Parts: sequence; structure tokens; C-alpha cells
Amino acid sequence: MSPEVNRVNHFKANLIRIVIPACAVVSALLLGAVMLGTLGANPLSGYVTMFSAAFGNLEGLANTAVKSIPLLLVGIGICIAFRSSVINIGGEGQMVVGALLASVTALAAPDLPSVVFIPLVLTVGFAGGAVWGAIPGALKAYFNVSEILSTIMLNIVAVQIMNFMLRGPMIDPEEVARGTRIPQTARLPENTDLPMLLDGLRVHLGFLIALLAAVAVWVLLWRTALGFRLRSVGLSRDAARYAGIPVKRSIITALAFSGAMAGLAGAILVFGSESHRMVTDGSSTGFTGSAGFNGIVVALFAGLHPLWSIPSALLFGGMLVGANALQRALQVPSALIIALNGLIVVFVVSSEYFRQRVQRGREVAQTLDEPAAGVAAGADPQLERVVE
Repeated sequence: MSPEVNRVNHFKANLIRIVIPACAVVSALLLGAVMLGTLGANPLSGYVTMFSAAFGNLEGLANTAVKSIPLLLVGIGICIAFRSSVINIGGEGQMVVGALLASVTALAAPDLPSVVFIPLVLTVGFAGGAVWGAIPGALKAYFNVSEILSTIMLNIVAVQIMNFMLRGPMIDPEEVARGTRIPQTARLPENTDLPMLLDGLRVHLGFLIALLAAVAVWVLLWRTALGFRLRSVGLSRDAARYAGIPVKRSIITALAFSGAMAGLAGAILVFGSESHRMVTDGSSTGFTGSAGFNGIVVALFAGLHPLWSIPSALLFGGMLVGANALQRALQVPSALIIALNGLIVVFVVSSEYFRQRVQRGREVAQTLDEPAAGVAAGADPQLERVVE
């Protein structure tokens, strides 16, 4: 196959990766417009308000960037796992564990300088998520335990550990003294606060870290031997095993890296928050804001590509910011906003099925066309395939 044909096919594949998820989002918004109209609200003004609040000014862009940080980090972790053909549904628990261990570290050594302290707590969060992700990886590799079930169950375990720690050993002493006992830590040391990138805006260093992490994951997957091994295992474990690639170790590595990104996201949520403490309502969502699950949608919308996950995370982060503005402007029930977000999730996840069907159809068509083109040119089709 000529280089020109390869470039055209690559362009078409990228176009499919963008167009089908985009159509899914538009379809979800159209259905959401019907729901808004049913409640007597103006869908057009509502959507204008939503996107203006998220992208219409510097403050909105800063808020969108902050919302996108955990989505992007979890999303690029999902890219690593899914590219290795393992499914990580444990982002929520991995975020919680990373945040807990980073908070414990901050409370245990409060006097370190910022230049040491900030990298330390983020590294601890990264490592905590990696360990929590490696557990289902080992169960999958050595005992063939479904990683879907094990990651979901570990989410529950992580939440219970968080509730115990924040209501017991890590609870703010002032909460105990007042008798309110809100499950939260004391205010973490100021030298762990992530620096702001722009004066007067909420966006902090965590956003830059997330962008660099996305580039690093792209380099890992497509520019390193380790990434080649992970992707090979994802394409065919039997073929990878035959080629001498350690399949079991690769599965554990993929889930460990995926969990590490979620753990880093959890640590950034704590040290980049406005309260500068870890707090929950007793559920993982109360801390993570469902970023552990929404990050999966971000990755699927990006076609499981780390760099495309950047605009994908910004889009979904902006929709989270804008949804609050829409609710205030149209005075619609909060349940409708939850339903709208749910529609987008369902449509985007479903779009992956259609994208794969279209891609398979293109591959079949190319397979049928290549021999015909060879015969028309007077060449032997079998010889052409061997040469290619």
C-alpha cells in the first residue's frame, strides 16, 4: 500500500474517531433540549447560557480548566488500561486512596519547604493509586479474576477506608471539639497548596501537571518499548505471548499506571481545593465528583488517545461548569441536569460500538479492494500482500 493511501486511511480513521463521538454529544443535547422544552424552558437560551458560562470569559475558562483536571488524569489512565485490553472501573477508589495517602503525608510532616513538599505529596498520591490499581491487575493476571468486578469492589473498600479515617484518626480536632464531627481533615499545611497560575482566577498548577501527564502518557504508549508491549498485549495476548512479551506483567503494569493517574488526580483535588483539606459526605462522589467514572467517558470520546483527551476533558469539564449556570438561569430541577449528564455518558459510551463497526467495515472494504486493484494493474495479489 502506497504512503499516500496510508495517509488518507489514517486521516479517515482520525475523522471517524472525532465525528462519531461528536454526533453522540449532539444527539444527547438534542434529546436534552426536548426534556427542557417539556418543562417549559427555552433550550436554545439554556445551552447558550451553559456554554457561555464555561467558555465565554476568562473566569469561565479557568473554572473549566479546574474541572477538567481530574477528568483528564483519569481519562489518560483509562487510555493506558484500555489500550492494554483491560478495563479499569476503579478510578473512584484509586483517587480516594491517592488522596488519603497524600493527606496523611502532609499531616505527618507539616514543616517541609514547598519545593520539596508539593512533589512529595503528589508522588505519594501517584504511588497510592498505582498500588490500588495493581491489586486488580495481579488478580487478573494470576487468577483470571474479572478486573471489572475487582475494581468496582475495591472502590467500595476505598470508600469505607476513607470514611473510617476521616471520621476517626484523621478528623479535624476542631470538629470533635465543636461536636459537629464533619468528616474532614484539618486544614493542610500551606506549603502544600498548589500555586495559582493566574492572579484572580482559580486555575492552579494541577492543570499544567495534567497537561504534561497527557503528553507523557502519549510518549509512553507510542514512543517507548514498554508502550509497544502494552499495546501489543491489548491487540492480542496470544500473539504477544508468542513474541516473548510478559503478558501477566504487562497487565499489572497497565492497571498500575492507570491507577497512578487516578491517584495523582485525587491528590491534586485535595491540594488544589479551595478548602485545602480532604472532605467527604460519606461517598466517593462526595469527594471525587464522579470524576473516576466520567474520566472513562472522556477517554472514549477521545478515541482512547491521550492527547485527544485534553480537548475532551475541557469539553466535559466545561459542560459540568455550564450545567450549574443552566440550572440557575432556567430554574429547572437539579435532577434534570443529572439526567442530561447521564444522557451524554450513555450516548458517548454507545458511540464506541458504532465507531468500531464503521472501522471494521472500512477494513473489510480495503481488504476487498486491494486484490482488485492489483489485478487491474496486472500484478499478483498474493505477491502484493507479501511485499506489503
